[in-house]
Amino acid sequence: MALVSWVMDYAIAFCQQAQKWMYGGLNSNMLLQYLAWVTYPVVLITFSAGFTQILAPQAVGSGIPEMKTILRGVVLKEYLTFKTFVAKVIGLTCALGSGMPLGKEGPFVHVASLCAALLSKFMAALFGGIYMEEPFEGNKVRVHVCLSMCTSQGPLVSCLLGRHVSALPFQVKHFYSVLCECHHDTYGKRYMTSPFTSCYSTITALFKTRFRLDFPFDLQELPAFAILGIACGFGGALFVYLNRLIVECMRKQKTINKFLLRK
Repeated sequence: MALVSWVMDYAIAFCQQAQKWMYGGLNSNMLLQYLAWVTYPVVLITFSAGFTQILAPQAVGSGIPEMKTILRGVVLKEYLTFKTFVAKVIGLTCALGSGMPLGKEGPFVHVASLCAALLSKFMAALFGGIYMEEPFEGNKVRVHVCLSMCTSQGPLVSCLLGRHVSALPFQVKHFYSVLCECHHDTYGKRYMTSPFTSCYSTITALFKTRFRLDFPFDLQELPAFAILGIACGFGGALFVYLNRLIVECMRKQKTINKFLLRK
């Protein structure tokens, strides 16, 4: 899982750097700069959505509700296959590489579960024995669900997220093994990224402020947070309204509806 996370981070950084390279290479023409800056993420997002929809529609979304359903004993077809894994990794990499302000913690729950399921099948094909037993495979999925948050450099947070995701099926006796695997995954990723980046390069403040640190909750921050809350509230309401319009429009289009509902 650490290797998958490192490869995805490297590919995402490469895609984002390529956009800056294209923008800088066209500094002689402002119109071409604008077209390159806008077209590049649109192409990546379109490819991500189309590739995922065509190869494995089960890879759409975060995958957390589906994982909760699987952990409760319901069998969902094609949700833990290699085809879904490829679609999930490539689609998520292209979506994040386009520069969209999205987090990968949610989708990594599904990716970690896919890694666990595929690894269990691989070990069962080689050695059989205990790897063929259904309870063992179920426990491996529950354990590796927790590894999804290791990309945020927090083993304990990984365990708590796994406890939240798996909810009822999670057993306290597995907490120690989960914590050990989360530590191994976190430090494995740190070890692989250390030759290329500094230790804390993955922790970045996207929107830095100039507020004083000696008295963090100053009065001048309260109006800023109030304005931010009001703006986010109106933005959320606008998103819900536009999403409703788009869904209603797509339901009226038979061709688009048939493509999206393809199994």
